[in-house]
Amino acid sequence: MKEFIKVMKALSDPNRVKLLKLLQQREMCVCEIQASLGIAQPTVSKHLKSLEGAGLVGRKKDGLWVNYFLSDGSRSPYAASLLGNLKHWLGDDPEIRDLSVRSAGLHREELCRVRE
Repeated sequence: MKEFIKVMKALSDPNRVKLLKLLQQREMCVCEIQASLGIAQPTVSKHLKSLEGAGLVGRKKDGLWVNYFLSDGSRSPYAASLLGNLKHWLGDDPEIRDLSVRSAGLHREELCRVRE
């Protein structure tokens, strides 16, 4: 039951659902997610931690970047089921469509100017 509740709680915030819909399109770094959703970096990180803890999101380091991606759901059958269904849900929602368009034009190199 704890695993089920953890997944449900992770999906109880609209920004987390939007974040998952963003990650359906492509892997993203925190700065890309932040710019897409228009929320503060600490808030994005908090949402990612919750989603990762529920087995919905994974991350991998790629040089200077940490890329977040949708999990394959192997950690939790509840996460797997919801991720599978979420692919078919909210596609016609105007807010999700706008988010998709907005995020398509964002590039980490421009957003996260890395100083060497």
